[in-house]
Amino acid sequence: MPRRTATMLASTLMLIALLCAGVFIPVPYSEMSPGPTVNTLGDHGGEPVLQISGRKTYATSGHLNMTTVRVTSADYRMNLVEAVYGWLAHDNKVVPHETLYPDGKTEEQSTQENAEEFSQSQESAKVAALKELDVPVKSWVIVSTVVKGSPAEGKLHAGDVIKAVDGTAVKEPADVAKLVTKHKPGQDVRFTIVPAKEQAAAEKEKRTPTRTQDITITTTTSDDAGEKRAIVGISAGTDHTFPFTIDIKLADVGGPSAGLMFALGIYDKLTPGSLTGGTFVAGTGTIDDEGKVGPIGGIEMKTVGARAKGAEYFLTPADNCAAAAKDTPEGLTLVKVDTIQDALGALKDIRGGDTADLPRCGR
Repeated sequence: MPRRTATMLASTLMLIALLCAGVFIPVPYSEMSPGPTVNTLGDHGGEPVLQISGRKTYATSGHLNMTTVRVTSADYRMNLVEAVYGWLAHDNKVVPHETLYPDGKTEEQSTQENAEEFSQSQESAKVAALKELDVPVKSWVIVSTVVKGSPAEGKLHAGDVIKAVDGTAVKEPADVAKLVTKHKPGQDVRFTIVPAKEQAAAEKEKRTPTRTQDITITTTTSDDAGEKRAIVGISAGTDHTFPFTIDIKLADVGGPSAGLMFALGIYDKLTPGSLTGGTFVAGTGTIDDEGKVGPIGGIEMKTVGARAKGAEYFLTPADNCAAAAKDTPEGLTLVKVDTIQDALGALKDIRGGDTADLPRCGR
């Protein structure tokens, strides 16, 4: 065989071998890509995304779209060829697997966590919107989750209302951890609670709960990466009673990042006129009960997805502005927001056509 032919054959076989290796060699990466974007003012799956009853609502127009990101599952093992393709593709982003699934988190654990965050974001969106409208909302601290195998398992339950710890009244979720960690591991801590069933019955009957319980739990030592401290194995959250019904109908979505857009959609439906003036506005951002907007992941994917659907303006959490401004899709204006008040102010300028002074990312 001529030397040149042999060299070409060897090179071809080498290339084939490398390609085969690239297909079969797993790499510790995952992929993010633009996900669906849904108008919170419109319908999804044949029914309105926001359904409000017991309060007058108003017709509106335009778009206030929440945005999402698709990610590969926790169980998916990307190969080298896919990783290289993802790195080269403009609309995809390849990130270390542990970025999306830290500490070996399983698909089931991730799905459950996303569902809980999504549920909490809906509650905070309702509270933030109603506070802007000066509509009173009753709130209280509850047991959000109980860690399996912890001292609290079987003694406290999700939904229990925490009235006090060691006789000290609890006003917000952070108070619970502060009071528990005053103890040393192995010491007892006393919770005064309204059982979840009693709370639910009281809400249904529109009365004040009458039955409380004192429950004593022996603390144990924390086993996370932080400073060693006394814990009982619960996380505290906030529950609310609203003066009318607000339902958010959106399946197959998780995480907290739609909070801002849900809050704006609720506000729009409860006020005369249109917040957008008929303009296509999309956005993202977590929101807390006080209307503070927080950063999210995958901002670059969300702006791409929003622009592909026709968005002209994108409400961007202030802490995400730097990343979003690095590669803004053509025709999309990034509007920096830090609170729901910022977003409402920006929307006022957008619908009025006075956009010269909009707080833009990168400016």
